[in-house]
Amino acid sequence: MENLKKTLAGIAARGAEQLFIDGEWRRATGTQTLTVVAPHNEEELLSYVEPSLADVDAAVAAAREAFDKGPWPRMSPPERGVYLRKVADLLTARMPELAEAWTGQVGAVIGFTGKASYQCPGLFNFYADQCDTYPFIDERTRSSGGKVRVVAEPVGVTACVTPWNAPLVLLIYKVAAGLAAGCTIVAKPSPETPIDAHILAECIQQAGLPKGVFNMLPAGREVGDHLIRHPGIDKISFTGSTGAGKHIAGVAAERLARVSLELGGKSAALILDDADIAQVLPSLVPYSMPITGQVCFSLTRVLVPRSRKDEIVGAYADAVSKVKVGDPFQADSGMGPLAMQRQLDRVQGYIEKGKAEGAKLALGGGRPADLNRGFFIEPTIFTDVDPDMTIAREEIFGPVVSFIEYGDEADMIAKANHSDYGLHGAVYTQDPERGFAIAREYRTGSITINGMVVDIEMPFGGFKQSGLGREGGIEGLETYLETKTVYMP
Repeated sequence: MENLKKTLAGIAARGAEQLFIDGEWRRATGTQTLTVVAPHNEEELLSYVEPSLADVDAAVAAAREAFDKGPWPRMSPPERGVYLRKVADLLTARMPELAEAWTGQVGAVIGFTGKASYQCPGLFNFYADQCDTYPFIDERTRSSGGKVRVVAEPVGVTACVTPWNAPLVLLIYKVAAGLAAGCTIVAKPSPETPIDAHILAECIQQAGLPKGVFNMLPAGREVGDHLIRHPGIDKISFTGSTGAGKHIAGVAAERLARVSLELGGKSAALILDDADIAQVLPSLVPYSMPITGQVCFSLTRVLVPRSRKDEIVGAYADAVSKVKVGDPFQADSGMGPLAMQRQLDRVQGYIEKGKAEGAKLALGGGRPADLNRGFFIEPTIFTDVDPDMTIAREEIFGPVVSFIEYGDEADMIAKANHSDYGLHGAVYTQDPERGFAIAREYRTGSITINGMVVDIEMPFGGFKQSGLGREGGIEGLETYLETKTVYMP
């Protein structure tokens, strides 16, 4: 944890100045103290004063001034790209801190965060490239012969509201794309996981972005609600629960503010009758319970042919039982704790509900016997799960996987689509074209044939109650743009 200690020492050196507003660090004017706790040992990492509603007003005013009168949206896109690459380089230099901040706050194992944190500079570099190549001005000719310029302009001041499970990656999906478009940003990271947002603000400050372009206030629900209702906000970009997303969509509708929502999931892995289980396990095991199951795209429903149920469940349970649950900072740990006590309570409640509704507990379900401190729970497998059971329909956000049997292919597709969500998924088969045909029938935003892939250069988002809009890829840039048609003489 030496790199995390270094980061915390840097934050402590600023004293009470924990908000980044208008290009400088400021003291919060709120009255409530918030505490960040390490989930693996329940020790305090950081305490800070929550921002007040007046602090939100100040951040929005700074972003508004920077957008309405400042240079950022008036720069050429390639000029903005230069700054984005500077931020990417600065983040790359602090990669060990980013990985340990993620592990320390959330409990994701260091073997995962050490690799996944590279998405942070990767996103800044990708959108810097889009600054050079995207057609922000598209010259067209009317059928009558007149000239038209279709211009992509920044949507304006954007509120970026993000959750605690992958705190910096999810924030940078929004910030990098929004900055590339020419927007100015008010970021509200989760109050439980503000540490890596501090690192981002430090890198943006060091890169020399104009004041007011990026502002950062870690805060809770009341402050966040004030932010999304603020008339100075043109667009809200939110990642989090479907319930909160519905609330935000309603608030945005009142003034027709632009909104993009990346919400919950109950993704299914569809194992076809011809699948080779030895080729299935290497991706299914880690991605059915990534970050202790606290990822929206987790493959938490596994649909298996009735004729192969025992074989597949047995092989999967054997593989999962070998995953070491323990200190997430240890290199050999395959699963860490849940992020906080309320998550532990939530997951335990779902496990009890699964048993009460008649699902069969095949593995786990309790606390590891050798871990009496921290928010740990065993990897848990249920079989004989009916698609209408609570554990098959609701997002648990923990390491709980439901096995659902199917008869023929039509039954499999019907059960896969029997969900309010449609975020991600996987199809396992020895025939990729058959897998593609099934992928077209599964109502979900993205899906992998024979594996699990989420690529920052490709669009990610959901059907149904999994959200609106896309993040990542060119599509992620376009959610921060408005279209203006200019008819030339």
